[in-house]
Amino acid sequence: MKNIENNKIRVAIEGAAGYTAGELLRILLFHPFVEVKYVHSESNAGKPVYAVHKDLLDETELVFNDIDFNDTDVVFLCKGHGQSVKFLAQNNLPAHIKVIDLSTDFRDESDGFVYGLPELQREKIKTARLIANPGCFATSIELALLPLASASLLKNEVHITSITGSTGAGQSPSETTHFSWRNNNVSVYKPFRHQHLKEIGMCINKLQPGFNKSVNLVPVRGNFSRGILTSCYTECSASQAEIEKLYNDFYKSHPFTVISQENPDLKQVVNTNKCILYLERFEDKLYILSLIDNLIKGASGQAVQNMNLMFGIDEKAGLHLKPIGF
Repeated sequence: MKNIENNKIRVAIEGAAGYTAGELLRILLFHPFVEVKYVHSESNAGKPVYAVHKDLLDETELVFNDIDFNDTDVVFLCKGHGQSVKFLAQNNLPAHIKVIDLSTDFRDESDGFVYGLPELQREKIKTARLIANPGCFATSIELALLPLASASLLKNEVHITSITGSTGAGQSPSETTHFSWRNNNVSVYKPFRHQHLKEIGMCINKLQPGFNKSVNLVPVRGNFSRGILTSCYTECSASQAEIEKLYNDFYKSHPFTVISQENPDLKQVVNTNKCILYLERFEDKLYILSLIDNLIKGASGQAVQNMNLMFGIDEKAGLHLKPIGF
């Protein structure tokens, strides 16, 4: 374990020009135990970081440059899906370097990677060298369902509608991310076949082996920038009091997942590493709301949370973030 009392964690970010990398920089530049040493972007080599992430003007003089792996403790991979596999094949990283991958490439826990949902695998994350950071929809949905799985209470299909902000589609422009299309518009995409369903099923089965009911996910593109609101329900025989106790007990040692007694709204989590859950029974159905910021708890904040655990420091370090409020 690195002695962070005397030496800060030396961080490199690969694929550092996109939305998730920008959020990582905003968190890590002010992290008390981190020094951001290298930020690499093939398309922006030699440019100052603030030329791309304009809000960082006067916050850092970092320049997009090559990574010296011998001078690095942890690499965050923020490249596109399918690119992390190529990066690791092309770069023989020294054995001391920890890797946190934010793509889909290793979320099946292949090649020695550990799935990095702290509320599920905190102890494994602490001793891991390779972490596969969860997907944003997956994070929101897993946190909604895992307490039920832990008590073997997922006995029926689960029905989910989850709406996400435009930043969930990444920084590269496309027809469905342009302002003129997205503004005043809502649309469904990949119903019942979203790629995050695979990791959701994997995580449920870690706590409730043999679960084979359908998780019916309808993802929705929202006309806002960031955040995910997941609305789901399933048949459940437990009482409201039993459910609330189950969820509070499950998350009592996890600082970023909160049970709300009132129906929450998205602005309560935007710009934070929180997940807010709301639970309510309707006859034989349990209704669950799960709210996160897709770029923070759904990506970069969770990646920093994983880094904190891997280096044995306070899980909350660098993540005391203020919600936007208005």
